[in-house]
Amino acid sequence: MKKRFLIVVLCLACVASFAQTKKRSTAKKTTTTKKTAAKRSSAASKQSSSMADTSKKIVDAPITADPIKPFDRPLDGYYKKNNIINNKVTPYANIRESDVVFAKRVWEEIDLREKVNAYLGSPKARLIDVFMDAIAAGELTAYDPIPTKEDPNGDAFATPLTPAKAKAKLADSALVESFDKKTGEKTGSKMVAGEFQPDSIIKFRIKEDWVFDKQRSVWEPRIIGIAPMIKQKVEGANLALDYQPAFWIYFPAARQVMVTKEAFNRNNDATDLSFDDVFLKRLFHAYVVKVSNDKDERIKDYAVGIDRLYESERIKKSLMDWELNLWQY
Repeated sequence: MKKRFLIVVLCLACVASFAQTKKRSTAKKTTTTKKTAAKRSSAASKQSSSMADTSKKIVDAPITADPIKPFDRPLDGYYKKNNIINNKVTPYANIRESDVVFAKRVWEEIDLREKVNAYLGSPKARLIDVFMDAIAAGELTAYDPIPTKEDPNGDAFATPLTPAKAKAKLADSALVESFDKKTGEKTGSKMVAGEFQPDSIIKFRIKEDWVFDKQRSVWEPRIIGIAPMIKQKVEGANLALDYQPAFWIYFPAARQVMVTKEAFNRNNDATDLSFDDVFLKRLFHAYVVKVSNDKDERIKDYAVGIDRLYESERIKKSLMDWELNLWQY
């Protein structure tokens, strides 16, 4: 009898514990389902909000927007060019006077009408625009090319010019007459600078030193100054005058400006070629117009016509031969 009673008690206890376990699992499933549904709804809302934000960034401003108010300008391309903006000037190696074995001063001219130099006058990136913007901003100083007692050749950076005077050197001047408003009589006249045309600058003159450094065993040219060329005009006379420097710019100072200005490359838009690279790597063609000599003569003073070009090439070859003659094999 006792055994039967114990068996009944154990069965009742098992049934009670099974019922409690089932209730707990059902409650857990319910709470888990509720949490999962809440997470899914929150994720869906976040996704919809992010999609809405993205669409706001991509869509352009409405046509009826006020042009005076600031707006987010779209990026012109799929990446932003920062390398050229962050460029730094690569300094020249220091040269001691005692290490200079041979030196020669040379004046050369770069003609933008030549195909190899045409990119320096490209409307997308003009060299003269880089110089004029820097002069107007006070980043560069222009120097007067008029010869003086202290500067017989006018290229020793002796007389600085104001930005207005430098721009007037490049602009065409015109004689403007003034009249009296009441009587209409002529009261005088004055020269007024016209508008500057960047396309009118088709030549640049550079002054450089060819130096052999025995410490490094290097024979290299280093540009000292650069000048845009203009053709002078004489009022009332039809004369064919030669191109003359409008003003001189100290090249080591100009490098700080040119290093962050991109030059146009006809072959590849992703080269990040700066104007400083153009002159440092000699990516241009120039012809010699003068070399230092005892009579201070220019090539045109003793050569005419095609002989000028032959003389220019002869001087270039003599400079190259000087270096080659140093070595023996």
